[in-house]
Amino acid sequence: MDCPDGELSILIVDDLQIEVLNGEYLNRSGSTNVISFPMQEGEFSNITPQLLGDVVISIETAHNEGKIAGISMKERFTQLLVHGILHLLGYDHENSKKEADKMEKKSKELLDVLGVR
Repeated sequence: MDCPDGELSILIVDDLQIEVLNGEYLNRSGSTNVISFPMQEGEFSNITPQLLGDVVISIETAHNEGKIAGISMKERFTQLLVHGILHLLGYDHENSKKEADKMEKKSKELLDVLGVR
């Protein structure tokens, strides 16, 4: 991903905690599986250029989605982590189909490298 010195934090929470963050920071109701907080955007992004940001993952949702998909919680967690990191690096899937396809392709590439479906 061309950021060998990149740093990020990973916060593992339950559904209730991610629901609070989702409402407080994104003005969205309900829980979700992953939220990313990029630090490479905005007025102060040049202060710590190696800091990519924060990825918050609901372990409850990862577990439940893994069960539904017939994969382990570890696999689902890894998928969500890659998804969150891609958001930190500027990938997006909500604004256009073209960008969503680009993000999906990169996600598959990275998961293949990691040996995850």
